[in-house]
Amino acid sequence: MMWRIRYPTCLLLVYLAWGALSCAAIGQFNLLTTEDEVAIGRQAAREVEESLPIYEDEVVQAYVNSLGQELARHSRRPELRYYFKVIDTDDVNAFALPGGWLYVNRGLITTAENESELAGVIGHEIGHVVGRHGARQISKQYGLAVLVGLVAGGSGDASLAQDIAGQFAAFGAGLTLLKYGRLAEQEADAYAVEETYGAGIDPEGTATFFEKLMALHEREPKGVDVWFSTHPPTQERIVFVRNAIRKLPTKSGLKRDTERFQAIQARILADVARRKKD
Repeated sequence: MMWRIRYPTCLLLVYLAWGALSCAAIGQFNLLTTEDEVAIGRQAAREVEESLPIYEDEVVQAYVNSLGQELARHSRRPELRYYFKVIDTDDVNAFALPGGWLYVNRGLITTAENESELAGVIGHEIGHVVGRHGARQISKQYGLAVLVGLVAGGSGDASLAQDIAGQFAAFGAGLTLLKYGRLAEQEADAYAVEETYGAGIDPEGTATFFEKLMALHEREPKGVDVWFSTHPPTQERIVFVRNAIRKLPTKSGLKRDTERFQAIQARILADVARRKKD
């Protein structure tokens, strides 16, 4: 069964939703358990991987997974099982599904200048999972329909979950549930700073990558349109990230780059060049 929740807890949520929450409040309220998030994320991941090309290079996949797992260990939800995969496209983007499934586009890896910039992006996407932003979007869009599915169980819950998962997986069709507001983006940025710093990586990479994207958007807007459609970098976000960094205790030995990142980037660029010749 897709949805599992104890009846008394669910009934309490229904009473809260009807009696204590306005429509606006429901938009900020998370109606899903961790188990629900994982179930929806798992189904959405299947749909994503059926519709988008996964990059068939085990060395690159292993590197991104290794970096992502290290950041996740320093997140505020380390108990989740996280999955990291690379999508085979030039588009500069990354996104996270509820419950711990995260995807990084090949084009983003080759756009980053160093490992700290790539880590900042991955940390930001982990931040969306940590902040349960996908669950909040589901609660906002579906409201009491989610609770009805949770209480009723049976055959209706699977179709509701499939509908939600389909929206998360609808890459290129608006990504409605992946468009987060200003506060959610700031929260994910703050978590990215925490995670990179905790993993011994220079959190400044988060800010410098935003600056790079803004410059790219001015020169070649089509190259980063997908990124800007879901989480546009702004000067305000850059200032916010740098203010968060300044509040951290001084820590020596923070890594900005690694030979492994440069080798992985060179490997991808060589592969892309070979494909263009064929």
